[in-house]
Amino acid sequence: MPASATTPQPSGLQKELTEALQELHRASGRLSFRKVSELIGRREDRLSAASHETVRSAVNGLRVPRWETVHDIVLVLAGQCSPARDEQSETARFLPLWRAIGEGESGALKSFQELLNGGWGGEDGQWTPELVMGMLINPFSAIEIHPSLAAPHEPLVSEDDWVHGMLRLIEEQGAEHALRVLLHLLKGDYVGADEGSPYGYRNPDREALEAQAAFQYGCQAILRRLNREPNLLAESIRAMRADTTMDRDDRAEMLENESDPSLMREVMIVTPATWDEVSEEAQNMIFGYLVQQISPVRPVGPPGSDRFKIVWRIPEPLEA
Repeated sequence: MPASATTPQPSGLQKELTEALQELHRASGRLSFRKVSELIGRREDRLSAASHETVRSAVNGLRVPRWETVHDIVLVLAGQCSPARDEQSETARFLPLWRAIGEGESGALKSFQELLNGGWGGEDGQWTPELVMGMLINPFSAIEIHPSLAAPHEPLVSEDDWVHGMLRLIEEQGAEHALRVLLHLLKGDYVGADEGSPYGYRNPDREALEAQAAFQYGCQAILRRLNREPNLLAESIRAMRADTTMDRDDRAEMLENESDPSLMREVMIVTPATWDEVSEEAQNMIFGYLVQQISPVRPVGPPGSDRFKIVWRIPEPLEA
């Protein structure tokens, strides 16, 4: 009776792994399973102690092997091929095949890091699952991207920030909504398009909006420090007057403001509790006394120290 009649044959995804192992086994000159096991035992980078019976079962598809076993068999057989095959490339090729048995088709796809390390594949002219996936999800395949978005430009946000933003949108609105919005944007209907802003990344009032955001963040930081440091304002005024690097125009403006008794009265009695009750002019004066410089770390992002950097006239205590 033929062996195939008594020995269960692998099927489906396990069959693909078995056929790949058998092809590699043939390319290595059909090393005996005992020799493969012996060569595995000599390697310092082995993950298993596969016996010749374990090797035979894996290559013949008698059962689904552990990844450690597949890894070691592939390493040994790749080195015995003529010409020798690259061990890392071969193990990277076999991992999705083995992973798919337990995870289905999604397991056969490379992770993002695997894409970075090994590319999309297809160098042999064959379509890989990654190539198919990459073609389908690339917006270029579905639409004609607006020229103003396809031109080279300096990114406004980092890739990580973009991914986090998309994840947030997907969580709140659903994946279909997020993907349709993305395609809509790439067609050219983006923020600022009507005003002709390049790439939709620049607003005509951007500088004013950024200055307002910096002032608001600086005021929050000032209130936090005033609440902790009662003498901060007086110390900052002394530091400002002793600052020889201060711009002449800024100093002249500050001295002119100090000549207004009612304005100075507001400044000198301000507390975190009365901050919203004093005039905007008083708030600006206090801002100038305490803050030597405030500058954006990046154009946009969540409010806080990740976006703006403050240089204080009196450095903030370390314990803060």
